Amino acid sequence: MLPVKKNDRLDVHVHDLTHEGAGVARVDGYTLFVPNALPGETVEIVVTKTNKQYGFARLLNVKEASADRVEPPCPIFYQCGGCQLQHFSYEGQLRQKRERVVDALKRLGQFDVPVHDTIGMPEPWRYRNKAQVPFKQEGDRLVSGFYRPRSHDIVEMSECLIQDERNDQAIQVVRDVLDARGVPAYDEKTGRGVIRHVMARYGYHSGELMIVLITKTTKLKGVNEIVADIVERLPDVTSIMQNVNPDKTNVILGATNKLLYGHETIGDKIAGLTFTISPHSFFQVNPVQTEKLYGKALEYAQLSGTEQVVDAYCGIGTISLFLARKAAHVYGVEVVPEAIEDAKQNALVNEIDNVTYACGAAEDVLPEWKKDGVNPDVIVVDPPRKGCAESFLETMVEMGPKRIVYVSCNVATQARDMRYLADRGYRLMEVTPVDMFPHTAHVETVVLMSRVEK
Repeated sequence: MLPVKKNDRLDVHVHDLTHEGAGVARVDGYTLFVPNALPGETVEIVVTKTNKQYGFARLLNVKEASADRVEPPCPIFYQCGGCQLQHFSYEGQLRQKRERVVDALKRLGQFDVPVHDTIGMPEPWRYRNKAQVPFKQEGDRLVSGFYRPRSHDIVEMSECLIQDERNDQAIQVVRDVLDARGVPAYDEKTGRGVIRHVMARYGYHSGELMIVLITKTTKLKGVNEIVADIVERLPDVTSIMQNVNPDKTNVILGATNKLLYGHETIGDKIAGLTFTISPHSFFQVNPVQTEKLYGKALEYAQLSGTEQVVDAYCGIGTISLFLARKAAHVYGVEVVPEAIEDAKQNALVNEIDNVTYACGAAEDVLPEWKKDGVNPDVIVVDPPRKGCAESFLETMVEMGPKRIVYVSCNVATQARDMRYLADRGYRLMEVTPVDMFPHTAHVETVVLMSRVEK
């Protein structure tokens, strides 16, 4: 018998936040998740859903507010799912993110180590250099916005306070142009319509702007007029691409890109390094914090110029090229072929010749490199949210680098992987959280593990 049931109204104390930013409360040991509630608050809630282990509730009234509760500056914050923590003071967000890292390391990895303060931003607004905005049809009007939490219901939006203003402007212009030209929005239910999303990517240092029209159909009626209208209203645009995604899927981008105007790529810089960015490129969306994140990884790598370094999950070579300026040689491996081609091109553009890139799974490529005499002093890993495959962790241990620098966007899987490494001869030395996405619940971490000499 559960201690609560649907539609119960009750007062609860909130003691934590989930990794999605919802408040966590307990009633007789039963966990309830309460969006928009903050740690330390007493709130009145109504239970909306129950499962065996946990339930969900809606916040009705804040009875005792946290000292960190602030008024969200965004007028649609409570409807939109684009960010989760605008009602939480920025200092409180940074503290909470550090506490989450400490908790995950202790609970999931059994690590009791000092964790540095979260590296935040002096100005934590307007930081995103990429916007991907869905479209819908509302009568004869084209509407763009972000999805409500846990839904595909679009909340109409004219500006987003965590997006670069130039991306906001670009999305609005493109929406108005498509609307005026009668391009219908794609309808998920019927599978009919044309425009699914519009992506805007802005080069923070280069000033170059890319627009990507993501369509259901290859044919885009009136495409020449659409492009001319966009260029007239956005004279700074350097690239307009069409990406075709005919599939019934939640994945935003399809496989096919078509150049409509300008260049197929834009460029940008991180710490003086130039990178080429295509519609499919993974490129960090917060350029200011990226330099801090990669700078911390470089600091932990402790390079003197003589080391061989492996960059696993190297993407388009962003971390590799950072490391290559301080290492003897860097070996980058990545499973996505297009990313490896981008990485090779980025090495050429930056005239860096002490890097070698290979396409494949890290656990398959590293043993081949070892056979060829590669014995890395340092391995840097920056895996996706699911963390590292155990076979790759095993390969790392066999290669025996002096130091492992682990960059992660999911401290839970990072703690799990570090436990594996700690049980096989590595000691956790330092941990630094970095706030790459202010006003959201996400936190990145950089950790240093050193081999214990026998």
